[in-house]
Amino acid sequence: MAIWNPWHGCKKISPGCSHCYVYRRDATFGKDSSIITKTTSFDLPIRKNRIGEYKLQPESEPIYTCMTSDFFIEEADIWRETVWKMIKWRTDLKFVIITKRIHRFYDCIPNDWGSGYPNVAIMCTCENQKMADYRLPIFCDLPILHKSIIHEPMLESISIQNYLKSGQIEQVICGGESGTHARLCDFAWILNTRNQCIQYEVPFYFKQTGALFKKEETIYRISRKDQMSQADKANINYWYQR
Repeated sequence: MAIWNPWHGCKKISPGCSHCYVYRRDATFGKDSSIITKTTSFDLPIRKNRIGEYKLQPESEPIYTCMTSDFFIEEADIWRETVWKMIKWRTDLKFVIITKRIHRFYDCIPNDWGSGYPNVAIMCTCENQKMADYRLPIFCDLPILHKSIIHEPMLESISIQNYLKSGQIEQVICGGESGTHARLCDFAWILNTRNQCIQYEVPFYFKQTGALFKKEETIYRISRKDQMSQADKANINYWYQR
């Protein structure tokens, strides 16, 4: 998986942020994650090697953008226009943006956005029902060509049928919370979301169990290295080809 972090650092804005992995990791180095800084990888998509080829070459996997921040965070407003120019230039690459700040969309898109850039997918994070009911009506009303929903960390059972039936959502991803203080993720919540996706023929992906995982009446502590493989073993991913 290719990752491009043009800036680093974030501000917590909702319950899903409470045990942020970026804050946990930065804390081990004595770094303040609430300070947003431009990174040395800022121009990664347009960097070239000695023979003049782009270092980032087209692959089947997209470029996950701003994984240690939020692409729409206010403090990055001064840099975002340049980033959009690089994204527009590299039409051969696919970029995925995951955000909890979908409400800032119109403040953050380029003038030529139109109905959306074909090489950009935006994922709206909804960790509980309250955030789903706040963010998804905004999300579904926006001009974005590729839209997905991500419940991570998933903190409760979430109803998203009204948004799935719009036909706009290309995929739903679910995952539990990692870390020592992880909150519980119940397999029943995951299955409920999967059933909703099947009902509306939307692809579903169970990404990871999280560290504290409940299945039926048993609660499991799962090490970080096993959280993705255990989710994969559940064999509940649903791929529907439109």
